[in-house]
Amino acid sequence: MNYQLNIALRYLVSRKAHNAVNIISIVSTLGVVVTTAALICVLSVFNGFRGLIMGKLAQLDPQVAITATAGKAIEQADSVLRVVTSLPGVAGAIPVVEDHALAVFADYQMPVRLKGVPDNYNQFNAMDQLMVDGDWRLHDQVSAYAVVGVGPAMTLHVHPGYLLMLNLYAPRRQGRVNLANPMGAFVADSLFVSGVFQLQQNAYDADLIYVPIDKARRLFDYPTQATQIEVKLQDGVNEAQFMAQLQQQLGPSYTIKNRLMQQSAAYRLVNVEKWMAFLLMAFILLIATFNVISTLSLLIIEKDQSIGTLRSLGASDQQITRIFVIEGWLIALVGAVAGVALGLALCYGQQHYGWLTLGVDAETLVTHAYPVAVQWADVALTFALVAAIGLATSLVTSLTMRRRLAVFK
Repeated sequence: MNYQLNIALRYLVSRKAHNAVNIISIVSTLGVVVTTAALICVLSVFNGFRGLIMGKLAQLDPQVAITATAGKAIEQADSVLRVVTSLPGVAGAIPVVEDHALAVFADYQMPVRLKGVPDNYNQFNAMDQLMVDGDWRLHDQVSAYAVVGVGPAMTLHVHPGYLLMLNLYAPRRQGRVNLANPMGAFVADSLFVSGVFQLQQNAYDADLIYVPIDKARRLFDYPTQATQIEVKLQDGVNEAQFMAQLQQQLGPSYTIKNRLMQQSAAYRLVNVEKWMAFLLMAFILLIATFNVISTLSLLIIEKDQSIGTLRSLGASDQQITRIFVIEGWLIALVGAVAGVALGLALCYGQQHYGWLTLGVDAETLVTHAYPVAVQWADVALTFALVAAIGLATSLVTSLTMRRRLAVFK
């Protein structure tokens, strides 16, 4: 096996007798290099977008969220809060009430998602950093306030400091509807607007309005209930262990999710796009790697005299075939190593210098350049894929080699 590898290495680096063979060998190797580098870059860009989206959503998503497994609301919210806060590693826990309502301001109206939270809600997330107008304030000595997303602010034409109040309407959850008095079917309340926030994610910016939790409870008729309990953990706490411990304490009546589980649909969508791109690039890589077959076929023809010499020296057909199988695999491995190195270099440059931009107004986007995040699992997978395809093409070439060896019998 050692001498077969030495011969294959010699065939790889030595200059061929015909220039056409040299050119085809270079083109085959470059095809593997470029496709491998492109695969590394594409996967890294998808990783970058996923990290960017999840990082944005994590600014408002709770670290751990508790909801009722059946039904919309947690009936014994205070009891659940006591259980949560009694566990070690909890930095804080708050109840929230979220449901749909109608927002009316002056002559404008729109359906919104109303989320009632305590006044210290901004201590559990990065809300203070997301304010684009006004500030985070739900109560002061004068009145109660609402903090609206940029979408409702634009649709309703509302901004902090207006003397007009934002009117909110929610259908009564219990009781009969009097057809003679349709407005009696709704619970109404009014608040001033203290601030406008923008996360640059449609799921939050489009229709979300924060209000004091007591206002939300009155509007939605949840006097003691909560639709969700949000938990913040202390630094260094093992999230998985805490969730398992909490689930054991609360039982199956409650569902516990971390940030990734809360955004499972978005995470799954990005992953599907990433692996669809991977399959497409893998197919292109397969086509590029199959150029090695033509290279090896020409090399076999060129080495007729060397093959006859090896036969005369006592080499078996299997040993001679193995030389060219190793030769093809070496071409793929060289291309894989060079392609991975080139891909990592391009990703490093894009990550630090932002060579490729999105080509639109930077102020309207979260980032102006394509985000890149290299994951070594992707690098290992790409290298293994190139090596496997290279080995497969080399084994296909062995069939040609066997037919060629039949000439010497």
